Amino acid sequence: MQLSLSRIAASPSLRARITGRVVFTLLGFLLSTCAQAVVVRGRVTDALGRPVPGGNVRLVQAGKVVAIGYAGADGTFEIRSSEAGRFTLLGSAGGFLPAIGVDFYGGTTDVIDQDVVLAANTVRQDITVTATGIPTPLPQLTSPVSMIPGEALDLHLGVIDEMRQTPGAFMVQSGQTGGVTSLFMRGGNSTANLVMIDGMPADDVGGTFDFGTVSSAAISKIVVVRGPDSAMYGTDAGAGVVNIETPRGTTLEPVINYAGDAGDLHTWHNEVSLGGTLQRLDYYGAFSRLDTSNALPLDRYHTGTAAINVGYDFNGNTQMRFTIRNADSVSGVPGPFDFQGVSQNNRQGDQDLYAGLTLENRYKGKWHNLLRYGIARKREQEQEFAAGGNFLENDPGQYGPGYVGNVVTIRGANGYSATGQVQLYTGNNYDQDNNRDQLYYQSDYSFSPHLTGLFGFRYDNERGSFNDYDPSYDYVEHEQIQRTNFEYNLQFQGEFWNRLFYSAGGALEKNHLYGIAGTPRLGLSYVPVRAAHKWFHGTRFRANAATGVQEPTLQMQYNSLYAELLAAGDENYIQQYQVAPQGAERSRTYDLGMDQNIRGEKLVLKAGYFHNVFDHQIEGVSGLALAQYFNLNPNPSPGSPDAAYVSFLESQTAYVNSLAFLAQGAEAEVAWQPRPSLLIRGGYTYLDTRVVQSFSSDAIAANQGTADANPNFPNTPIGIFSPLVGARPFRRAPHTGYFDAQYTRSKLALTLQGAMASRSDDSTFLEYSDLNGGNTLLLPNRDLDFGYVKLDMSLTYALKHGFTYFAQMNNLLNDQHIGPIGYPGLPLTFRTGLRLRLGGD
Repeated sequence: MQLSLSRIAASPSLRARITGRVVFTLLGFLLSTCAQAVVVRGRVTDALGRPVPGGNVRLVQAGKVVAIGYAGADGTFEIRSSEAGRFTLLGSAGGFLPAIGVDFYGGTTDVIDQDVVLAANTVRQDITVTATGIPTPLPQLTSPVSMIPGEALDLHLGVIDEMRQTPGAFMVQSGQTGGVTSLFMRGGNSTANLVMIDGMPADDVGGTFDFGTVSSAAISKIVVVRGPDSAMYGTDAGAGVVNIETPRGTTLEPVINYAGDAGDLHTWHNEVSLGGTLQRLDYYGAFSRLDTSNALPLDRYHTGTAAINVGYDFNGNTQMRFTIRNADSVSGVPGPFDFQGVSQNNRQGDQDLYAGLTLENRYKGKWHNLLRYGIARKREQEQEFAAGGNFLENDPGQYGPGYVGNVVTIRGANGYSATGQVQLYTGNNYDQDNNRDQLYYQSDYSFSPHLTGLFGFRYDNERGSFNDYDPSYDYVEHEQIQRTNFEYNLQFQGEFWNRLFYSAGGALEKNHLYGIAGTPRLGLSYVPVRAAHKWFHGTRFRANAATGVQEPTLQMQYNSLYAELLAAGDENYIQQYQVAPQGAERSRTYDLGMDQNIRGEKLVLKAGYFHNVFDHQIEGVSGLALAQYFNLNPNPSPGSPDAAYVSFLESQTAYVNSLAFLAQGAEAEVAWQPRPSLLIRGGYTYLDTRVVQSFSSDAIAANQGTADANPNFPNTPIGIFSPLVGARPFRRAPHTGYFDAQYTRSKLALTLQGAMASRSDDSTFLEYSDLNGGNTLLLPNRDLDFGYVKLDMSLTYALKHGFTYFAQMNNLLNDQHIGPIGYPGLPLTFRTGLRLRLGGD
C-alpha cells in the first residue's frame, strides 16, 4: 500500500516518525563509514623534532590525492580514507622542501601512525635504526653515522670505492677485483666491525668479513656507525657497525631494471631486478653476475649474487618480512706477485648465504615489538693445483728440493729494498665454514618525546669447522667448535626542547667462551643554533662514550696458547709468562664532534675527535717462537729443517690476549652545493696509533735484543708478523681523505671521485723465506706501504624509452700501489654499458 504525500503532510506525528528514521539511517551509514575508514595520524616536524604548525599533509593512493590534512599547533594531524590499499604521505610547509614518505598498507579498520619529517635540503629525510634500534632521523643521533645511498652504487661492481668515501673507514684490498678486502675503522682491527645484512650478522664468528666479494647489486643503502656499539649489538661491534640493506618493492606496477656492461680485462657484468607491490604484498628480487680476468696471470674472478625481499602486511600495524641474499664466487689466488714474480696456481671459493624472517607489530603508535630469526651460512675453500714458480732440485742453501719465485727487487715506500728469490710455501688446501643461527626479540615503548625505552634479547648459536691438509708433510688438521651466547640490552633515548638529545644504555652478555661481559654506552647531542637560510645558522655538538667487546675467531680458539701449553703439561710456562685462557677483546672510545652550517645548508662542515683504547686484543705467537720459547713443536719435521718446513712451522700460530694499542685522531667532512646542479663533498681523517703492549714473538725478541732482523739492516728491529711495542699497527694509514664532485644537468650526469691515503706500516712477512732460508727479504716496518691517490670518473646520459648510457673509468692515474706491499692493484680500467627501466609508476 502506498502512502500519499498529502497524508504525510497532514499528520505531524507520522512526519516526525519518518524523519527520525531517515536521520537514524543516515547517522548509522555515516558511523559505519567512519568505522571502516583508514585513519592515518602523526606529527609534522622538522629534522630536530620541532613541530611545524600548519604543515600540509596529503594522502596519496594509486598516484592520486585521496585526503588532505593540516598540522595543528603541536604538529599533529589526522586524515582518513574510506578505501584500503597502499598509501604514501606527502608533506609540505613554507621554508621546507616537500617530503615524500615511505609507502605503507592500510586496511579499512586500521589506525596507523606515520610521522612526516621535513627538511630544507632533501625530499627524503634519512632515518636509520642501526645506531639505536629505534627509527631516528640522522640529525637527532648522538653517534657519528654515515649513510651511503644505493644510487651511489649504481655504476660500481662492489662496495669498496663508495665505502672509501666515509670518514674514519680505511679499506685495504690485498689484490685486484675479488681480492680479500678488510675494513679498519678508526684504527681498530679489521675483525672489530660488526657487519650486518638486513639486521642479521654477516661476518664470520669472531668478526672477520671480506668486503671484496660483496656485489653492489640489491643494496638500498649502507649505514656505517663509527665507534663501538656493543651496548646495542653485543659481540663484534668493537670499532664500528656496518648494515647493508636490501631494497623492497614500492611501485604499484611491476618495475624491471636491467644493466649490462663490458670493459677491458675481459670484464662482463649483467644485473636484473624486479620489484613492486600488490595490495598487502611488496616484493623485490635481483640477480647479478660478474666475470673478469684481472691484470695478473691465474687471477680470474667470477661471482653471482641473488637477493629477495618480500613483505606482507596482515594489517596496517603488523607486518612479516623475509629476506635472503646468496653470493657464490671463485677467484684465483696468485699470492703477493711483487714478492714472487710469478702467480701461484691456487683457487679460492666462497659460498655465503644470509636469510632472515621478521615479524613486527606497532600498537597504538607507541608500543613496538619485533621478532627476528636469521641464519648465516658461510663456507670457504682453497685448493692448490700447482705450486708455481721454479723447481730447484738442490737450492744453494742445500735444504732439499723446493719451489722458488723469480728474482725480484722488493721496494718499500720507506726507501728500503731487498733483492732475491722467495721460497714458495706449498700445500694450501683447506676448507672452513662459519654458521650462525640468531633469534632476536625487541620491545620498545615511546612514553613521550622525552623518553623512549627499548629492551632486547639476543640468542646466538654459532658453529664452525676447519679442515687443513698439507700433503708435503702429511699434515691433517680437523677442528669443530660450537658456541651459544645470550645477550640482554636496555636502551633509552629522547629529547628536550628539540635541542638536547640523549641516548643511554648497556648490554649484559653471557658468552660461551669468555663468560659475562657488560658494555655501557652514553651519547649526548645539543643544538644551540637551529638551521636557517643565514650565515652560520645551524650548529650541533655531540659527545659519546662507549665500550665494545669482541669474541675470538674460531681459528683463534682452535689454537689457544693457553690450551696448547696446558695440553703439553707446561704449567710452568703458564705461570712464568702469565698466560691466561682466551677472553674477550675489549675496546672503549670517547668521541666529540661538531656540525656547522656555514651558509645555510648549502655549505656544511663536520668535524670530530676520537680517542680509542683497544686492550686484551688477541695476537699470534708464531710456530718458531712456540718451539723456541715454549718447546712446542706442532708437527715434527719428517727430515731436515728445510725452508719450506720453516714456512709451514710459521703458519702454526697460537693466540693469546696480550696486545694493547691506542688510536686517536680527527675527522672532517665538508659538503658544498653552490648551485642545484653541482655538489662537492670531501673528507679527511688523521689517525695516530701506537702499540703499548705485546707478547708476540716479535715483541719478545725485540725486548731481549734478538729481533729476527734482516742482516742487511743491522740494529733495525723488524716486526715480522705483528708490530713492535711503540710502533703503529699494520695497514692503518695516518692520513686518509676523499672527495666527490657531481654535476647534473638535464639528461647528463658527471662524477669525479677520489680517495687518498698516506704511507702506512706493514711487513713483507717473509721470515726465513729467501733462497738460503734467511731473512734478507724482510724490510723495516715504518712507512712500508705506499700512499696512493685513486681517481675515478663516470658519465651517464638518459636516452629515450627508459634507456640510460653510462661509462666508468677507474684509477685514472694508473696507481698500482693502492693495496699493501706485494699486491699490485688494478691499472686504469674502463667499462661502458646500458641501463634499462621498464614499468613502474
